[in-house]
Amino acid sequence: MGAWPDDHGVNFSIFSRHASSVQLLLYGSSQDEPLATIALDPSQHRTGDIWHIWVAGISPGQCYAYRIDGAYEPWTGLRFNQNKLTIDPYARALVGLSSADFERARGYDPNSPDVDLSFSVEDNSSCAAKAIVTRRSHDWCGDRPLKHAWKDTIIYETHVRGFTIDPSSNVEHRGTYRGLVEKIPYLKTLGVTAVELLPIQEFNENNMQRSTLLTGDRVRNYWGYDSVAFFAPKESYSSSTGLAAQVLEFKEMVRELHAADIEVILDIALTHTAEGNEIGPTLHFRGLENPIYYLLSDGGRRYKNYSGCGNTLNCNHPVVREFILDCLRYWAVEMHIDGFRFDLAAILGRGEDGNLTSNAPLLERVAEEPILRDVKLIAEAWDAGGAYLVGAFPGLRWSEWNGRYRDDVRRFWRGDPAMAAALASRLCGSADIYQRAGREPLNSINFVTCHDGFTLKDLVSYERKHNQANGEDNRDGTDANFSRNYGVEGEAVDPGIRARRMRQMKNLLATLMLSRGVPMLLGGDEFGRTQSGNNNAYCQDNEISWYDWRLLGTNQELFRFARELIAFRKAHPVLSREEFYTPEEVSWFNASGLSPDWSAPDPVLSCVIHDAKATGDALCLLANAAEERVEFRIPPPPLGRSWRRVIDTAVVDGSDIVAPAAALELSEMRVSLADHSLVVLKAL
Repeated sequence: MGAWPDDHGVNFSIFSRHASSVQLLLYGSSQDEPLATIALDPSQHRTGDIWHIWVAGISPGQCYAYRIDGAYEPWTGLRFNQNKLTIDPYARALVGLSSADFERARGYDPNSPDVDLSFSVEDNSSCAAKAIVTRRSHDWCGDRPLKHAWKDTIIYETHVRGFTIDPSSNVEHRGTYRGLVEKIPYLKTLGVTAVELLPIQEFNENNMQRSTLLTGDRVRNYWGYDSVAFFAPKESYSSSTGLAAQVLEFKEMVRELHAADIEVILDIALTHTAEGNEIGPTLHFRGLENPIYYLLSDGGRRYKNYSGCGNTLNCNHPVVREFILDCLRYWAVEMHIDGFRFDLAAILGRGEDGNLTSNAPLLERVAEEPILRDVKLIAEAWDAGGAYLVGAFPGLRWSEWNGRYRDDVRRFWRGDPAMAAALASRLCGSADIYQRAGREPLNSINFVTCHDGFTLKDLVSYERKHNQANGEDNRDGTDANFSRNYGVEGEAVDPGIRARRMRQMKNLLATLMLSRGVPMLLGGDEFGRTQSGNNNAYCQDNEISWYDWRLLGTNQELFRFARELIAFRKAHPVLSREEFYTPEEVSWFNASGLSPDWSAPDPVLSCVIHDAKATGDALCLLANAAEERVEFRIPPPPLGRSWRRVIDTAVVDGSDIVAPAAALELSEMRVSLADHSLVVLKAL
């Protein structure tokens, strides 16, 4: 499928079951008019449902598109319109998507009272994106996917453009794949082992007509969760301007990250597309085989919307299933991607009737696909249709974004009563969620913050969302933030408030790195990035979302603490093993040194972790989320050793985290913890 070059030409293949005619349009340097229009003869150029033709004398760099004709019967689900150019769903690169006119791509007449039941005769070919034939060969210089074990994985979630687009990034190629490459030394210094990139598959950042109420500026699609071309890396993220240069630059980025021992995980939205509902544009699937690619209702006229984005792909139809598998294989094999995070992954388990199914064919195929055997699979185990499958996502191969981890950790450190038992479970890999299903801590992707929600700085600075800039009257975004502002909403000048916020950020980061499971750090949290209280910055391609690298200098204390925490986790393998703790490995106690009452309201927690399997390490963890100082009576260290304080988030003189050899020895078996603080002791 798609466009495959050989030494003498290019073979084109595209799927459509109900099309009556297919035309291939070839374009030169001008994208307005085709150089050639080739009508495919069904008697020669159709095999089953596949329309195909080999064209001599063309090569990589050739731009092309299709005109597909057939019945226009929206009430039955068929929406063919040959006046709208069709993008090859298998296109490896696009040109002109950022300037494409999606309004003119609508298959109906927007001025007609019949709305989507009407038919548009307007030709949009001059303002539509075109596909590009790409080369299949690339000198990878011996590169291969890294195959890091889950236990060694520390994920850094970031956005290719937002990571370096701000002038403060001090890179030459701002907001691009090469700009990210320029920041590899920073990522190495921090110590992360994988970057998880928000969608880089082609999407239209200019498809929103709404303006922000604050400035009147038009908002832009920043996150990119409505793909147009699933096989194509985003053109506008390339620093080069040549045709299909984005493919080469993306591959170079992957190669350089691998050379730095950093894996690449793609956040991919294989559940819906930019075509939206019945009043959206006709880009590809709608004009190719609408009833097969989408879940439809109302006889076929309407679209089931389990994604919250207007439509839902019919993921478990055999044709769509194969398309998704082809896509994953392409990124893994040809682009050397190490893993995928599947947006709204519960949709992948919905059948053709829209209901969740047991043993969903697609999920089983992805998990058992031989080519993807070493690829990391991460599910966002919920969708906008109400499915919430955290701990119940089908198949042992899948790791999951653990939303319960996020909420429980936030609530404990906010000081909510009776959260100690929940925090204990999260620290131990969420056995209460995963163990009964035969899973392990590696199935839990632990995170406190992610792109969707408050940043770490905002989590301790705002008690309410502030999304007015989105132009939706602050109705969008979750209200369940489990946050506190400690006296002032937003930025504070009071040194007491600032100190408490710093402690809380350290507490949250420390909890993340001390928990079994796979930690994921939201990019910029390590130096206090803020979105000014916006917890749904999906449409903010501006300073709200961009990384302000000046904060790295301002908040050097926080960055140093985050970096040393990551190093501490790596130095203590007992924290990251792929098995759950045994009762012999963890002993819990309350502040008095006695067995804890797990129903007690006090927001305190303490335990000793014994590494009996390898190093013989012993760590004592003490957490106090209360409003007042708490004194802990601690158990004695292993025979012949003494406790040394290696982490104390209340310390402000640079010794909040120290090397064990430099740590002070405890003179008694009592430790007094300041309010909102965490201490780790190590036995030496």
